[in-house]
Amino acid sequence: MDSQKISTDKWKNEILNTEQEFNDYAQKEGIPKAFLAFAADDAVLIRNDSLIVGKMAIAHFFNQKKTVSNMASLVWKPDFVDVAASGDLGYTFGKYTYTTTDSIGNEHIYTGVFHTVWRKQSNGRWRFVWD
Repeated sequence: MDSQKISTDKWKNEILNTEQEFNDYAQKEGIPKAFLAFAADDAVLIRNDSLIVGKMAIAHFFNQKKTVSNMASLVWKPDFVDVAASGDLGYTFGKYTYTTTDSIGNEHIYTGVFHTVWRKQSNGRWRFVWD
């Protein structure tokens, strides 16, 4: 096996592990905290045909939706991961399930697909720049 393949496989595994940590953190600490913890400072979210640019704007977005996000759960798993040969940018896509509970206890389940772009930070950690 050549060294480029070994490096690429290592980076893919790092991204997959980060995705799992992100998902686990969302289950334990809630969606807003997880998105803020795993976002790069210049991350961009696309929600409802709008772009939310930067970590501060992401925090504001979740603060506006505090009631909804406190009554919701989000679970996802990548079906695919790839990484640039340079090892500093990668992406994943897969399926998610978003579950909310309304004020009278009815559960609503939504499913879909996600696409996340990851960038390796100067500290070696992967953080998303697009979700």
